Amino acid sequence: MSTLHVDIRGRAGSFEIETAFQAGAGVTALFGPSGAGKSTLLKMIAGTARPQSGRIVAGGRTLFNSATGTNLPPEKRGIGFVFQDARLFPHLSVRRNLTYARWAGRRPASRAFDEVVALLGLEDRLDAAPATLSGGERQRVAIGRALLADPALLLMDEPLSSLDKARRNEILPYLEAIRTEAGIPILYVSHETSEVARLADTVVLIENGRVSDSGPAAAILARLGLAAGGDPDEAGVILEGRITDVDPAYHTAVIALDDDRIELTGNGFAPGMTVRLRVRAGDVAIANAPHDGLSIRNQLPAIVEEIRRDGAFATVALGFGGQQLLARITAKSADALGLQPGSRVHALLKAVSVEMARIESPRGGLTSASSPR
Repeated sequence: MSTLHVDIRGRAGSFEIETAFQAGAGVTALFGPSGAGKSTLLKMIAGTARPQSGRIVAGGRTLFNSATGTNLPPEKRGIGFVFQDARLFPHLSVRRNLTYARWAGRRPASRAFDEVVALLGLEDRLDAAPATLSGGERQRVAIGRALLADPALLLMDEPLSSLDKARRNEILPYLEAIRTEAGIPILYVSHETSEVARLADTVVLIENGRVSDSGPAAAILARLGLAAGGDPDEAGVILEGRITDVDPAYHTAVIALDDDRIELTGNGFAPGMTVRLRVRAGDVAIANAPHDGLSIRNQLPAIVEEIRRDGAFATVALGFGGQQLLARITAKSADALGLQPGSRVHALLKAVSVEMARIESPRGGLTSASSPR
């Protein structure tokens, strides 16, 4: 399996970088606030900026090692790079843009052109000029060009930042498909929690040029949701489960989450699909007992693990079936319910609480859904 090892120290002007982490196949998000050093770190990995010391190894191949004097030029590193803007050649068709890096770098064609085109939904745009493409289509072409260069590593520097919400929603399913199909490490730079929750397997938290935390995306995002000073509007968790039952009459499916389950509405469901969901803390309510006569169908038994107070509000970590939820409620409500670590409660997931991140069938198919009222 291709693995990236990074252990470097460097400087960009007066800004210092000192990071060490590993990334396997799938998406590793370099996550943190603007100005944390994420893009500078990508440049050092790509070879367009040089670290002062350390080493970078991708797939067992040394790209940089200060001890031995190794410093491969960018074109020799076998890296695909997707920027914030597509950077397409305006005088070339989509087809020629897609194959440019492969042609210019004289790289072997180990990844089939037609497969990449189908993966990115570009079959009907191959003869089009870049000027006629939407922003989302241009980014898909840029991603396809990077994949067709047969990289051992794919670097993506906030590839959705220049797109509006509609275009972002258009391209996210393609990024999910790439995450599943590419089979290589993908470093994804972002400061958007929703993107990281939807795409990342692993999160490396970057602050002031250093790694402050790293681990599975679900664990890191849950810790950030409880951290003092975090963005309360972005607090939430990732849940993962499998579809067990489908009701076509109501367009719903049952998702098994270890020993519990929730219902989702949507189309294209089939038993056996694996699901990743993002649940926002502000959309989870807490009750001391289950309630009948509510439109909220998802009521999960849970145990209070931690309570973090912040002025008028409290963020409550709830454990259930080996997974975790966060609920952001008022401090007054927490006191009225008598909440304390160890309290047995029920978590009520509202309709808007579940933001579908990804549904994959065993064949890699994608669909979308939301939680029912």
